Amino acid sequence: MIVSVKRNRKQKIIKIASLVAVVIMFIAYYFHMENEFKLQQEKELQLKKAEKLKIETKLKKKKELERTLLSEIEKTVDLIGQKYINHIKIVEDKIVIICEPNTNLEALMIRYGSMALVKESLKETIIAIDLKYIVESRINEK
Repeated sequence: MIVSVKRNRKQKIIKIASLVAVVIMFIAYYFHMENEFKLQQEKELQLKKAEKLKIETKLKKKKELERTLLSEIEKTVDLIGQKYINHIKIVEDKIVIICEPNTNLEALMIRYGSMALVKESLKETIIAIDLKYIVESRINEK
């Protein structure tokens, strides 16, 4: 028995048209996703630039603060006299200066007033200057 199937030209055209439509959809989807990916990369790049700028400004502020503190420490050393100072260190929020006993601290007391805490003993004189006061005064200057 031979069975013959008639093929309709309309079915062929519908299959070809649907295949073309699917290919066009895939191409459109590809270009759409490519644009989305570019936008996403641009956003990420902008975020990275903003973060980098934020870090740079933070580092600038740190360096400026460090320079301020170092210059202030140099001024205190000049006021006291370098030969009288044994040790300088920063502890928490204070500059601690350890110097020899019977050191002339009048110039230091005039500059800092009550912000400089002085403790004298037989072996050494300890001076603690509040960093908060120094930083606030420098900020108010600018």
